[in-house]
Amino acid sequence: MKSCSLSQLLPSLIVLLTFLISSSLFAELTLASPFTDRAVLQRETTTPVWGNAQSGSTITVEIAGQRKTSIANPQNQWRVDLDPMPANAKPQPLRVTQTTQTSDIKNEITLSDILIGDVWICSGQSNMQMSFQGIPNIKALAKQSNHIRSFTVPHSVALNEQDHCEGKWSKTLPDSAVAFSFAYFLNQTTEVPVGIILSCWGSSSIEAWMPRDMIKTVPHFATIMKEFDANSETQERITSALTGSKPWNQKEDIFLRRQPNILYNAMIHPLIPYACQGIIWYQGERNTQSLFGMVETPWFARNSGMLKYANTLQQWIQRYRTAWQQEDLPFLVVMLPGYPKILDSSPKKAKNSPDAHSWAWMRESQLAALALPHTSVSNSIDLGGSAIHPKDKLPIGKRLALLAARDVLGLPIKAQGPVMKNVERQGQKLIIHFKHSEGLTTSDGKAPTAFWISKNSKQWIQADAQLDGETVILSSKKLRTPKFVRYAFTGLPQVNLINGANLPAYPFRTDSFPPLEKN
Repeated sequence: MKSCSLSQLLPSLIVLLTFLISSSLFAELTLASPFTDRAVLQRETTTPVWGNAQSGSTITVEIAGQRKTSIANPQNQWRVDLDPMPANAKPQPLRVTQTTQTSDIKNEITLSDILIGDVWICSGQSNMQMSFQGIPNIKALAKQSNHIRSFTVPHSVALNEQDHCEGKWSKTLPDSAVAFSFAYFLNQTTEVPVGIILSCWGSSSIEAWMPRDMIKTVPHFATIMKEFDANSETQERITSALTGSKPWNQKEDIFLRRQPNILYNAMIHPLIPYACQGIIWYQGERNTQSLFGMVETPWFARNSGMLKYANTLQQWIQRYRTAWQQEDLPFLVVMLPGYPKILDSSPKKAKNSPDAHSWAWMRESQLAALALPHTSVSNSIDLGGSAIHPKDKLPIGKRLALLAARDVLGLPIKAQGPVMKNVERQGQKLIIHFKHSEGLTTSDGKAPTAFWISKNSKQWIQADAQLDGETVILSSKKLRTPKFVRYAFTGLPQVNLINGANLPAYPFRTDSFPPLEKN
């Protein structure tokens, strides 16, 4: 056997010694990003608290009379699960202590001013991000608000899933018209603290907020990520942006936020599994660029389109529930409001045609989320207009709060407008029956509008509509045997049908054939 001199062995010994020293170095006690002073913890549920510490050390977490311990694992990670706590608006400390096996010295982190209440994660694109500062009727609520706190995740991207994000809890109100107005009305109803975690970025698609492993469940996303991985220029540009100076200029900002997956990596993954009451999702505009999705140009239109969005949204909700290990995690989806845009692909160019390639198809895809349990969709069909960023956000926040109070908190309140239950045919008339139709009326005292009928689902005729108790009767002199109905199925329908709670009827269509086929 050939012998080795000490000089020959020395490099290997140095490498080994360096590894042994580095692996035994003391890991600093830390808390995960969502845990800072002035945090709101979720009431009445098991609450995970986690962070990093030296492997093998004992971690003790104390709050509200609880004392839980955990041992940091070989990856220097620790987690304790606090028992459910009642709501509490009185500030209290959360104390985390680390004790090592080889020393009596303790390291300690104390968070001050912690409240127990309802935590909601609010995500999406620009209409979720839109500030309330320029909306007087929401801004006026700021002086009346109480016990509302916020954690805003700064805009960032990452090529891999991150465990850390910047941001801290603050007594400052969330600078989002929808998130703040929601929190305000929910707090008015429950009288418990509300914490908003705001993680949103304008013009982002749903694909930007999807974890990479969704390539297994969403075929078009698999194609997107394959193309993304093969694009070395994009990879280099993202890396350059991350290592370069900040803030990014507008061109780079837009380029980054329209990429797939990388917003999820940086802005959602670090939040998991922070206990929350639910997630509010106001997004969809970016995915209305096409009907069928995955168009070649512009590059940022490589997304689901309006028709694939239904399955994509459902898969996305289920994947987030898996991440939070909570199969009943509530999701509140904001339906896109009225907007008159018609796609160039539309065979019908009339903006009031229920056949046109309009946002009506996206709203139908959003409503498909209701096929999953513990989901709600806030109806905004009576809102919006010619602006892509409408300012009538107050009703959205109020309606979200009503849905949260009823569907999540179980309060016995009226929280939604009329929903089509069934259609009865009587001779030359169609009678529409609704759920949630108590006090069915119109907002302007006139006959119901925005109803279209058809005999064969090919030619749509605007119907004459009249109220009859809690039903709507449809007919037309131009059509003797109507069969199908579409209601509010245009980009910007002029609607007036409401119930006694002044909540608008939901859009619907009764023709069940595939909505459109490529020519």
